[in-house]
Amino acid sequence: SSSASVSHAGIVDRGDREQVTKVSPSEIVPNPKQPRQNFTESALEELVESIREHGIIQPLIVTRTASGYELIAGERRLRSAKKLGLTEVPVIIRRADEQKKLEWAIIENIQRSNLNALELAQSYKQLADEFNLTQEALAKRLGKPRSSVANILRIMSLPEEIQKAIGEGVITEGHAKVLMGLDSEVKQQQLFKKILANQMSVNDAMQETRKSGGTKQAKVMVGPNDRDKELALGRWFSAKVSIKRGRKGGTIVIGFGDDEDLSEIVIKIES
Repeated sequence: SSSASVSHAGIVDRGDREQVTKVSPSEIVPNPKQPRQNFTESALEELVESIREHGIIQPLIVTRTASGYELIAGERRLRSAKKLGLTEVPVIIRRADEQKKLEWAIIENIQRSNLNALELAQSYKQLADEFNLTQEALAKRLGKPRSSVANILRIMSLPEEIQKAIGEGVITEGHAKVLMGLDSEVKQQQLFKKILANQMSVNDAMQETRKSGGTKQAKVMVGPNDRDKELALGRWFSAKVSIKRGRKGGTIVIGFGDDEDLSEIVIKIES
């Protein structure tokens, strides 16, 4: 059996005792409770091409059943393997109780108060990957608003150099939020270098984005009353919400990550 421990980086280490074995894709059935149901055809095609060229690098997670195996994580990889007609795929066979222990270990790790923003983002991502969770399902599992989970996970989309600086405490989570508001990696790297060179505060960094042309979100100052309304709307829609004011009136912008998110927002509006 495998054991799970928390590494100094905040990530749950499953240990090196988990064996990767190979089984036929036809022996694996999807989990009927699979939370992630929507897979875009384009994303699937990209994975098919990647697997065609490099093979399946990350093993699927399965449990043994009377007739074969049931999938825990890796449905896109399984679908791609079947599309390509692969005769075998790499899997880690985990008992249900081992999987539950791993989930507890990751969640316990997330609840530690001394994790920095990067360690938290890495732990969120590990939980989502291990259990094939959508952001909505992940937020429910953690008992947190979806918008706050989405914001933490966005750290993982920053360039590696910036992630490292967050992890080492060179820049703060506030700096990271300003950098995430920029619409290209080039702009993120430029501002990051300025923050380091000039020892900029978060406020200084925000001023810089308004001068050098960040996203609209970075340029607009939000009043405290509007911020409260944004947070309340964000909790309701489980999404990032921005209020933009003009001379008269204004607009409410609701962000979404994919079609599933958009459908959930429409359901909330219609209910």
